[in-house]
Amino acid sequence: MLTRLRLENFKSWQDTGHFALKPITGFFGANSSGKSGLIHALLLLKQTADSADRGIVFHFGGSTTRVDLGDLASVVHGHETKRNLAISLDWRTEKPIKVTDTHAHRDVTSSADIGFRVVARMEGDGVHARPVVDHMTYHVGEAEFGLCREHEFRRKHGETYPYDLFSENVGFRFVRYQGPVWGFESPVKCYRFPDKVRLYYQNAGFLTDLEFALEQRLRNVYYLGPLRAFPQRIYNRAGEEPLDMGEAGELVVAALLAARQRDERISLGKGISRPTSEQYVAQWLKKLGLIHDFQVVPMAESSHLFEVRVRKSPKAPNVHITDVGFGVSQILPVLVLCFYVPEGSTVILEQPEIHLHPSVQAGLADVFIDAWEKRKVQVIVESHSEHLLRRLQRRIAEEAISQDDAGLYFCKEDDGASSLDALEVDKFGNIANWPQDFFGDQFGEIAAMSEAALRRRQAAG
Repeated sequence: MLTRLRLENFKSWQDTGHFALKPITGFFGANSSGKSGLIHALLLLKQTADSADRGIVFHFGGSTTRVDLGDLASVVHGHETKRNLAISLDWRTEKPIKVTDTHAHRDVTSSADIGFRVVARMEGDGVHARPVVDHMTYHVGEAEFGLCREHEFRRKHGETYPYDLFSENVGFRFVRYQGPVWGFESPVKCYRFPDKVRLYYQNAGFLTDLEFALEQRLRNVYYLGPLRAFPQRIYNRAGEEPLDMGEAGELVVAALLAARQRDERISLGKGISRPTSEQYVAQWLKKLGLIHDFQVVPMAESSHLFEVRVRKSPKAPNVHITDVGFGVSQILPVLVLCFYVPEGSTVILEQPEIHLHPSVQAGLADVFIDAWEKRKVQVIVESHSEHLLRRLQRRIAEEAISQDDAGLYFCKEDDGASSLDALEVDKFGNIANWPQDFFGDQFGEIAAMSEAALRRRQAAG
């Protein structure tokens, strides 16, 4: 699970400071308050790790990626290219990572709390300007291991190689093999040590474990955008097994069919019959009051063409998904994603409440809680929905989820810089530091309506 994030000079954020990512994390606030920037930083790391180009520092994106951020000049705060951009991400692994000094034949540290930090800057001018890594660091518990261009130890000894290794907060020293002392070229992407590190140092093999841990964590981050695809009368599937729903949920039927083929099931506890993923999604659609039942059926035997058929009520006719309310097709990718991705994954959702009735928006909170309880799927959501937040507050009060498992934040922007306030939620679901006009000026609207009504009555005599 991702546990902590910090952005420095990223888009509208000068410095978020370290803030916690919980099993359910919600970002709320007005338009252009910086909410999307928090999500984009995670997606930037993910698509960099997914990229086949080892020579890039960051994969800022394009037409085939989840997010297209342009370039470093577009991303750095204020578009001031002299600023350093930094991203720090912490996570917790299922099993502790052990660092062993193979030269000294001893264990150095072991922890399930892992972190990564990269600081990048622009180098060169004009058409030759390019992003470079200034330094990158992994931490395992309190111990740190990294690569830097300008480290204090190297400056003291007059070393001028482009990059070199360092370790801090632990009794560990990287030991070179005998031979000429050379420095290193740039890191691979923004997070991997140069290949020669393992050749030059006798006890640097464990660095591969750190790189792999980050890649594995980012590989299990999944994203669904705010603008989701229109439902179709006919879906074509030729055996593909998508990793997610696609940016707009366009792969939702293919994912359901892949889960059906693998006979994936949801564990409800010892001794309880396990429904298939498809059945469980249908149950949630019914719980949310959207439809009575739901099926994905082939148009003919052995056909690659499928229809999504639904019934609004027990006695209603069986119709295409295109013939019922738009909300069903909009929430379907959200539900499937939460119960399709591997257990322990992180799901990022932008405005999942779009096109949904307020009661269904509130029900999303229960979906997220269920995904965490049943499958340990972490949900990070950017939302404008008061109904979603209120249901989370209620569930905290009802002890369906602990306030320690919900991280709720309010984003605001002032003069081009965003700030982040953690909402202080007690065990009864109360928010102690409710921001002014969080969801608009409701009392002001009621007062204005009352004054207008009074004036009309007075004018009518």
